Amino acid sequence: MENYYNQLIQSNVDELLGRMCCKCNEEDLGRLRAAFEFAREAHSPQKRKSGEPYIIHPVNVARIVAEELELGVDPVIAAFLHDVVEDTPYTIEDIKERFGEDVAFLVGVVTKEKKDKYVQSKQVDNFRQILASMQYDVRALLIKLADRLHNMRTIDAKPEQRQRDISLETIEVFAPIAHRLGIRGVKEELEDLAISFLDPVAYEEIGKTLSEQVESRQSFLDNIKDEISERVKQEVPNVHIAGRIKSVHGIYRKTYMQNRTIDEIYDIYAVRLIVDSVYECYCCLG
Repeated sequence: MENYYNQLIQSNVDELLGRMCCKCNEEDLGRLRAAFEFAREAHSPQKRKSGEPYIIHPVNVARIVAEELELGVDPVIAAFLHDVVEDTPYTIEDIKERFGEDVAFLVGVVTKEKKDKYVQSKQVDNFRQILASMQYDVRALLIKLADRLHNMRTIDAKPEQRQRDISLETIEVFAPIAHRLGIRGVKEELEDLAISFLDPVAYEEIGKTLSEQVESRQSFLDNIKDEISERVKQEVPNVHIAGRIKSVHGIYRKTYMQNRTIDEIYDIYAVRLIVDSVYECYCCLG
């Protein structure tokens, strides 16, 4: 099993470095490798609730930061190291000495203050700490969101009540922040994951309904996009058109919370037009 985990971890790191190589030079790639090795050594005695080596979590958070949020080298390094100060004997000064002031700043901002006993407001307090930091930096918020996203993706190993507590905190604190930052994909995934633990019966029911109609719904959405494109591109040739089907949580809010059926929801589909100027925006609107 140890060999399996070692191969899995190395495969994830190699894929991450492969994606980052087009964004940075050899020196930065070396810093990324050094950050991974440092985090692996620091977390070496620790295991996750699932029994996996703890380093799997920082590696996956770094991948989210690099691949899904598309941030640069220092935030990815900070993602590798985001739990080192909180969970190991190493300090911010150790991070600063090895990886520089910028990385140390990001790690320091996302590090929760150590408390003798966990309370639900701890994460909220940490967000206040981030927002009140000496140089408010959105990268710190994005690292925190990546951290929560991976934790939600792997929350199954926690006790049922902890799953519900974390899910409630996710939907009340983390998802709204992702929404305010304009990261729709992260927001919707956090909400859907949270609902799957807060109301698993409703989640399964909505998910089943959507999956049964996925082909017809996608075909309908594609036809809408084609019709809009055919008309709009006569006036704005460089318009970008994106379409989506409402998330499970979005439908949940309108069915279970407003006592409606899915057939009574008329905004399951959404189409977004992205243009380069206000003038082009009004051309599309017209």
